[in-house]
Amino acid sequence: MAATAALTLAAALLPVAHASGAVAAAPPKLHASGNKLVDENGATRRLLGVNRSGGEFMCVQGRGIFDGPVDDASIKAIADWKVNAVRVPLNEECWLGLSHINAAYRGANYINAVKDFVARLEAHGITPIVELHWTHGKYTGGDNHCPDTEYATCQKPMPDAQYTPAFWSSVAQTFKGDQAVVFDLFNEPFPDRATTDLTAAWACWRDGGKCPGIDFEVAGMQDLLDAVRSAGAKNLVLIPGVAYSNDMRQWLTHKPSDPAGNLAAAWHTYNFNTCSNESCWNEQLAPVIGQVPFVAGEIGENTCSHGYIDRVMAWLDAKGASYLGWTWNTWDCSSGPSLISDFNGTPTGFGVGLRDHLKGLS
Repeated sequence: MAATAALTLAAALLPVAHASGAVAAAPPKLHASGNKLVDENGATRRLLGVNRSGGEFMCVQGRGIFDGPVDDASIKAIADWKVNAVRVPLNEECWLGLSHINAAYRGANYINAVKDFVARLEAHGITPIVELHWTHGKYTGGDNHCPDTEYATCQKPMPDAQYTPAFWSSVAQTFKGDQAVVFDLFNEPFPDRATTDLTAAWACWRDGGKCPGIDFEVAGMQDLLDAVRSAGAKNLVLIPGVAYSNDMRQWLTHKPSDPAGNLAAAWHTYNFNTCSNESCWNEQLAPVIGQVPFVAGEIGENTCSHGYIDRVMAWLDAKGASYLGWTWNTWDCSSGPSLISDFNGTPTGFGVGLRDHLKGLS
């Protein structure tokens, strides 16, 4: 690392002093303890925050690395909502530096940009959740989103054995010295859309290999977790369910084995999902929440309002679970959905619900 770059990174890692004179506390080193997340002092913690989309698509589209600013001012705007966690979606081809990605946005350039963003989040006392969103592999089955290409230009039903373990090995090597960074293994698995056999879909989810209805060799959740732990990283790892992370019914049955004992279940929910009411949450989610830490990595709705997430947050609050809104980007809230109309943190009609709720918790 050049001297100038080293100084820049060191400065980014320094705690940020607010106008009041208070200094942001460093984010906690989280660990699973029973069904709770605890910090290095044993205090119970929750992850409450937002997603910051961009790192998954801008690079592969040749448009940059992040969608909008990721400087201190933009992070302060996030922190002002009383956010304590930001989920950062990534693209494995950009991280690994595959040759079809613009050289300006791949390999070391991409990795360094992510590292700098993570450091700035931590300087503001925010837990960074690095997450794999878009992956390699040509998929032509049910719910295919980009069937004409094998490149990581959209969501795939499962991670690919060709590149994803290498991605997580590299990410784990990069951040294993920083226990404040959380790893979210794969955005929204949907092997259940490739086959009508739900048990086979869950087996694919955990074990990978030749999965029914999927064209490429799959890396299962156990493969990815093994890649992280083999790199020496003991960081907290989030593992999602199937049906775009909305179905958790067989999560406990197929829970991967973790020598570090540091796993949490990850769930996504939108008003248009199948499991989108309290009856389903009580039946399908409560048993999982009873045994492991539970993080709703994406909550949202396409109504430009917040009636649905209000119900979600109230239910998760009662369970002591975590949640993050999708997404801190200036998109149309009915198609995104988007929490903000500008990067100063002006909320949309949807975002005001999350903002006011988080501020009310503090």
